[in-house]
Amino acid sequence: MQFITDQTFDEERALYGSRHLEAVRCRFDGPADGESAFKESSDVSVKDCFFNLRYPFWHDKGLKISGSEMTELCRAALWYTENVEIKDTRMYGIKALRECADVTISGCDIVSPEFGWFVRGIEMKDTSAQSEYFMLRSEHLTFENVKLKGKYSFQYITDSVFSNCEFDTKDAFWHAKNVVVKDSVIKGEYLAWYCENVTFENCTITGTQPLCYCRGLKLINCRMIDCDLAFEKSDVEADIISPVVSIKNPHSGKITAKSVGEIIMDDPDAKGRIFTEEKSE
Repeated sequence: MQFITDQTFDEERALYGSRHLEAVRCRFDGPADGESAFKESSDVSVKDCFFNLRYPFWHDKGLKISGSEMTELCRAALWYTENVEIKDTRMYGIKALRECADVTISGCDIVSPEFGWFVRGIEMKDTSAQSEYFMLRSEHLTFENVKLKGKYSFQYITDSVFSNCEFDTKDAFWHAKNVVVKDSVIKGEYLAWYCENVTFENCTITGTQPLCYCRGLKLINCRMIDCDLAFEKSDVEADIISPVVSIKNPHSGKITAKSVGEIIMDDPDAKGRIFTEEKSE
């Protein structure tokens, strides 16, 4: 293993093709403004480093990052990289993770629009994130204790599990497929339209017009707050332990709720059954 400590690099491809390298307290910054510091590298570890230049980790294999900072100028930090572990790191550049595989992220702070596109296999825990189009078209996600604020999150994702998370995000889970969300809080408008085989269990859901045009949708022991015009055109089995503002034209299935302020059934193709403590339709 080669060790580099307390050095500054600003040239193009400064450590291109490195093998079995550990960099500690290094800075990737300077007037040469060089890109792609670790491109095409393998078995690389960086600790307590500062990244202020573009594209540092492209086409890498076997990468560990800890205690480091990627600034807003560190654009597109990890692309086409496999077998990645990121801990206790600030990731502040746009498009920070794309077309990567087998990634674990823990204890990180992410502020990165268009983060996590087309990723295959990511475990994320104890992390906060701000992003737009977060995790677009990614698959096999496992999230635990993740706090997210943003818009258009988790669109077109597949085969994923989320637990003990807090999501404040508009238009989340659109077109998602084979997803389970457990013990979580999801706040935002137009939740999970067009999704397929998505289950919410022990969740609190807040926001207008959630869960429309869904197939194979399940809600188990969930609360719905300020949710109106819910379940339109959806095939749904739902057990809701709170009042619902309004339900509109569920296509099929069975919905039970503590109460429903308004039930709208003005579509002849709407065959979903609705049961409350007071009455059923």
